[in-house]
Amino acid sequence: MDDRYPFPIPFGWFCVGYPDDFPVGEPKALYYFGRHLVGWRDHEGGVHVHDAFCPHLGAHLGHGGTVEGCELVCPFHGWRYDAEGANTLIPYSERVNRKAVLRTYPALERNGMVMAWYHPDDVGPLWEIPEVPECNDDPDWSTVIRTDYTIDAAWQEMAENAVDSAHFRFVHNTATVPEIESYEQAFPESVMRSSQKFRTPRGVMEGRIDTHAWGPGVSLVNFSGIVDTINYACTTPIEADKCIVRFNFRFKTMGDEKTTRSVGQAFVAEVDKQVREDKPIWEHKAHLVRPALADTDGPFMKFRKWAAQFYADTEATAPPGTPERLVYPPPFWPDRVDEAPAKATASAREESR
Repeated sequence: MDDRYPFPIPFGWFCVGYPDDFPVGEPKALYYFGRHLVGWRDHEGGVHVHDAFCPHLGAHLGHGGTVEGCELVCPFHGWRYDAEGANTLIPYSERVNRKAVLRTYPALERNGMVMAWYHPDDVGPLWEIPEVPECNDDPDWSTVIRTDYTIDAAWQEMAENAVDSAHFRFVHNTATVPEIESYEQAFPESVMRSSQKFRTPRGVMEGRIDTHAWGPGVSLVNFSGIVDTINYACTTPIEADKCIVRFNFRFKTMGDEKTTRSVGQAFVAEVDKQVREDKPIWEHKAHLVRPALADTDGPFMKFRKWAAQFYADTEATAPPGTPERLVYPPPFWPDRVDEAPAKATASAREESR
């Protein structure tokens, strides 16, 4: 359990990169889930993710390791491991070491991403990530723009923004507070449908933001109103209190690539501005176990109940009789420079209405 938050790293499917990040035969050093990992693609095209350190004498397989056929080769003594992590060859011995096994994380390519399944107890995948037609060679959604952000906050703190309608008005200067029309949850999915008014040079336009999530690592956000857009958003824990967020925007064609990309770039620039406005709040806010909510706030506690399903260890480790901890403050970063973009004052916002 991390002291920054009352919850650990969640389990689920998480993005560990893009297909181009894993060329055949070139192991790649990774660091996610608080672990050193190695990702590699075999000569038949399959992608694999393992713990990084060779069980023999601890060499990092992502730094100098190689691939022979469908086997990962240690740079230190040439020991080989197959896709399941089993030792298949010790080049200076006639025997293999059956105890030398790399922990293996189920991996696949889906919707233009390389995904790995993580569970702290090494439990196998509990759900599948569906294929999204717009992300798979649909000619009507061919324009792609990517952004990514490394943020010193837990995934839950960031994901909570989705149900926090009021912050859009006061942090992002939206025309109005979005209206959450429905919020449905199960395991592992959640679906939220909302209406939103967008500011444009032509005035305020009616629009929608509808989100479908599969666990803590993947969500599909559909925007409509200005330009039909999807954002295949992937959040991956680096540590319990640090994540990388990858946004993959695709835009419905507007007749030609140049026009679609131009409108898309303007849309992505606005989303990027909003993330940079959110970032210092996420990184410096305390996590309050019992927030003092307004009667018109969004479904925060409903979201937290859904999020709690993805923690393998939800029991506090404090000794019996220890008072319940209600506030989890962030680290003190006196020299940290927040790079949030300048935004209009409250009075300017009111004048623009």
